[in-house]
Amino acid sequence: MKNEKSVNTRQIVLDTETTGLDPRQGHKIIEIGCVEMINRRLTGNNYHQFIQPDREIDEGAQAVHGISNEFLADKPRFADVVKDFIEYIDGAELIIHNAPFDVGFIDHEFKWAGAEYGSVASYCSVIDTLVMARKMRPGKKNNLDVLCKEYEVNNAHRELHGALLDAELLAEVYLRMTGGQSVLSLDSEESSDSDTGETVVKKLSADRKPIKIIRANEEELKAHQAIVEKMGDSASW
Repeated sequence: MKNEKSVNTRQIVLDTETTGLDPRQGHKIIEIGCVEMINRRLTGNNYHQFIQPDREIDEGAQAVHGISNEFLADKPRFADVVKDFIEYIDGAELIIHNAPFDVGFIDHEFKWAGAEYGSVASYCSVIDTLVMARKMRPGKKNNLDVLCKEYEVNNAHRELHGALLDAELLAEVYLRMTGGQSVLSLDSEESSDSDTGETVVKKLSADRKPIKIIRANEEELKAHQAIVEKMGDSASW
């Protein structure tokens, strides 16, 4: 059951890596990566888990993500982490690129872990950034690498797919697709990200005191009008 809706908008950017392409053929999730945003700000409260699938990874899939069965041999199974995972995503809005793929896998993992876990729809709403991108860029390629280039997100370090890395990149792409991470203001502070060299604008706290507005009195308004009339048509605005 979903948590009561918070006054803050909590979004989770999610990606998975798998043993193959189709859970109906018994393929499993082997990595989950999630990045949390609240009110469009990255919080650092991320979720990352490798998972033992109890089956061989397809050669084609391993070529994409580079994860081996040997690496996963000592990792927990999905049933061991399902409760923690649900607690993390519960009540959030999931942001996923090609959502039917990841949601389909997660729903199958829920089913295999126990009927009581239901489906992703029991806990979260979902935004599919692939659907968004196709509407914004019809007829063009819209994979993550292409979108990183389009929205100037640095992905030079992405040699292989990885669930957490791809979720981090997708979070940046999503923020730029939908208008940027934060709103500029006179009192905002800028700092340089030591990893990317990019300027990061820090958004003011939403609970700050409102700006005091001082309005002109009647005498000041009359004086202003007199100056405007004196300037006549030479005034330039």
